[in-house]
Amino acid sequence: MRSDSRSARIQVLVAEQAARRGARAGVVDVCTAAVAALPVDGAGVSAMSRTTASHPLCSTDAISEQLEALQLTLGEGPCVDAFTHGSAVLTPDLLTGALQDRWPVFADAALEAGARAVFALPLQMGAISPGVLDLYADIPTVLDTEQLADALAFADLATLLLLVARIDGTGGPVDGALADRGFEDLGGYRAEIDQATGILTVQLDVGVDEAFVRLRAYAYTQGRRLADVAADVVAHRLRFSPDTEPGRTDEET
Repeated sequence: MRSDSRSARIQVLVAEQAARRGARAGVVDVCTAAVAALPVDGAGVSAMSRTTASHPLCSTDAISEQLEALQLTLGEGPCVDAFTHGSAVLTPDLLTGALQDRWPVFADAALEAGARAVFALPLQMGAISPGVLDLYADIPTVLDTEQLADALAFADLATLLLLVARIDGTGGPVDGALADRGFEDLGGYRAEIDQATGILTVQLDVGVDEAFVRLRAYAYTQGRRLADVAADVVAHRLRFSPDTEPGRTDEET
């Protein structure tokens, strides 16, 4: 995670955007706040996975929407590379020759759509990566050190918002996890979900990605919050088995 003061400032900016919408904070508020705070013209988030189909979650404008769709359809671009390699991909100018060679189809399509600079930031919690935050500018743009740190903090918060809330088809949170607890508790959510995922890798003898998929799948089918299920796993009230449905232990009353 980023510094506490920076994270707190970013959380306030996102909370203010959510308040303007009259809704709980979601990744759409992260995108809107990022555009307001950084020298970019638009932002979008795509949910990405190595095991299931990736899809756009939100975008701030038509160009952002087009950029998300282009990359997921073509299978190339900063977003795809950021997810694949787990590191930020910063492209200050898409007209750079090397980028034309790297993304021969996307680069031209993005320029035609109206983007000149694109910054892709993977959403990560340990080994788990649920997606990518994309930022674009319509002129050649370089993010300075402070701006990049802010962009990464926005990506951190987007990660937490995706992991603590069940996501519906439009990318909005449909449970009350964030309504019941404030932003100050997000770090606790992150640690507990990470710990529960690690426990499941042992119980199920699977990798981190598969363990997290099983954790979320159970929360979804039971109509429960992901954080609550994670808490039960960590407290040994819930145990997963490779061959049977997850079951409660005798410790739970």
